[in-house]
Amino acid sequence: MTLTIAQTMTVFIVSHNLQITSDSVPAISAQELVEGLKVHSNAFDHAEALNHPHWLIRLESFLSAEEMAKELVESWKKFRISSSHSSEHHWLALGGRKDSPGSTGSPLQEGSWGVDVVECADPEQFLLGINWEALKGGRPSDAIFEIRS
Repeated sequence: MTLTIAQTMTVFIVSHNLQITSDSVPAISAQELVEGLKVHSNAFDHAEALNHPHWLIRLESFLSAEEMAKELVESWKKFRISSSHSSEHHWLALGGRKDSPGSTGSPLQEGSWGVDVVECADPEQFLLGINWEALKGGRPSDAIFEIRS
């Protein structure tokens, strides 16, 4: 008798919130980001650029959501450094699990995670500006994460 344990794939639908206005931290296209993440991490089993006004890329991994978010931020930072971009700012990965059916045509569907990667100078000010504590307060603790780097 063989026992098989099925692992659940974690799916991130990622947006980018670039709060730095500097030539040393340029905007990144979805395709550039996918290619850069593939070079700097082997944790993503699937990575694809999306054609959507808000969501940039789709990532899949067998990591937990929090582990995957840490890997995303670290590999994004490595990509910036390898591209000779400045990395002397802060990164946030703010994620929430979609626990209801997604809108028609949206890449963010029930069970996947909407993740906003923020590059900013002052993470505290950014989080205050979006009222992050109130946003977190309305969600179960296992349905939201905040990674800082």
